[in-house]
Amino acid sequence: MSEELSEILENAESAVADRNSDLTRSLCEGLHPADLAELYEDQDADTRRFLVDTLGSEAFTEVLAEIPDTLVEETLDQFQPDEQREMLEAIPDDDLVDILQDVSESKRKDFIELLDEEQQDNTRTLLRYGEDTAGGRMTTQVARIRETMTVKDAIDHLRPDLESTETMARIFVVDENERLIGKIRLRDLAFNPWNTLIRDVLAEDDQSILASADQEEAANMLSRYDLVLLPVVDESNRLLGVITADDAIEIIEEESTEDMEKAAGISGEQSEESYLNTALYTHFRRRAGWLLILALLAILSGFVMMRFEQTLIDVYLLSLFLPMVVAAGGNTGGQASTMVIRAMALGELDREDTGRVIWKEFRLGILLGGLLAVFIGIVAVFGPPVFGFSLPGDISFAKFGLTVAIALGAQVATSTVIGAMLPIGARSIKLDPAVIAAPAITTAVDVSGMVIYFTVARSILSL
Repeated sequence: MSEELSEILENAESAVADRNSDLTRSLCEGLHPADLAELYEDQDADTRRFLVDTLGSEAFTEVLAEIPDTLVEETLDQFQPDEQREMLEAIPDDDLVDILQDVSESKRKDFIELLDEEQQDNTRTLLRYGEDTAGGRMTTQVARIRETMTVKDAIDHLRPDLESTETMARIFVVDENERLIGKIRLRDLAFNPWNTLIRDVLAEDDQSILASADQEEAANMLSRYDLVLLPVVDESNRLLGVITADDAIEIIEEESTEDMEKAAGISGEQSEESYLNTALYTHFRRRAGWLLILALLAILSGFVMMRFEQTLIDVYLLSLFLPMVVAAGGNTGGQASTMVIRAMALGELDREDTGRVIWKEFRLGILLGGLLAVFIGIVAVFGPPVFGFSLPGDISFAKFGLTVAIALGAQVATSTVIGAMLPIGARSIKLDPAVIAAPAITTAVDVSGMVIYFTVARSILSL
């Protein structure tokens, strides 16, 4: 955010706090809807009402699509039905559907009935698609022409729709049954003779997506193929609408946030409100579940400790390196899990790639484990004597260092494979890899690390 914008927002905050309508209107007039939405979101209910009364329906038409879902219904309710109609009819249909999905069912029905008949039918059609599908994110305000038209016919056909069409960057060509044939750029229309047939200059459109497909797949296609628009079709390849590049940015942000929260054990639907504006109870509810589950699973580690209690009593110095061995497994397992989940999200891995993934991560685990084993093994041999630690009986520091090194190498190698296998296994049984991986790895590598460590110690140190 620029210093100039920060200053404007700061002055606007002061004007709003002082209930200075003229100054508030003047300062907010040139703000981008996203910045105005941020200013609006940060206020209490009375102050939000002041902003609505001061700025009016025209200013809030574009702001509606930017504010958190929890404020949409409250904001619309502050306008008269005629104002609501003007606002809703001026909003692009993909944003309108998002807004209507954020209000209660009874209000949704009331708001839809404010629209004209054509818009009502279009909106109800879009609402039938899931919120997280390509159909739920598309806009139907797309430029389309017939292959049998000439360039002049096409321009004449498009001219009346210039204002209502979301973008003219790509114009899609359809047949008489609305099936997608190809696309053409606006400049191709501008620089070809008027009597040229569209079928002679169109480019075949080999990238499209089904309306029922997941929104993340749509965003990945836009990014992978560097598309400005991605056509959305039905099972018969009829053109239904398009997803734009700015939609892809929103989808990627939403999906990235969701994956980060899942990996951290935060459950529930992500909030559109900023961190500070999200209610304390909402934070509590979304975090508490996994914390309770992880706390219970951690008891398994305690059982392992109890099982090998005598080993620790015999060689207390083993306790010095135990946390490091367990943590190394968690770190390498987490790295492997993150890389596999990312590759799965980008569509780089299929079910038949499972063997290659495990083999790759196993070899990587051996290399990483070997590196750590050599380094920490040397530390285990020469470090403890420097600080005055001793070992019982005939156990030498060389043998002790070998124990730590072998256990650490084995733990890193197995944890890397476990970290790679868990997301793949979760997907195979229809579970979300991002949700399962983090807590499962935490428990699995803690337990496996202790078992490996104490088993190796008993074997080499003859305990």
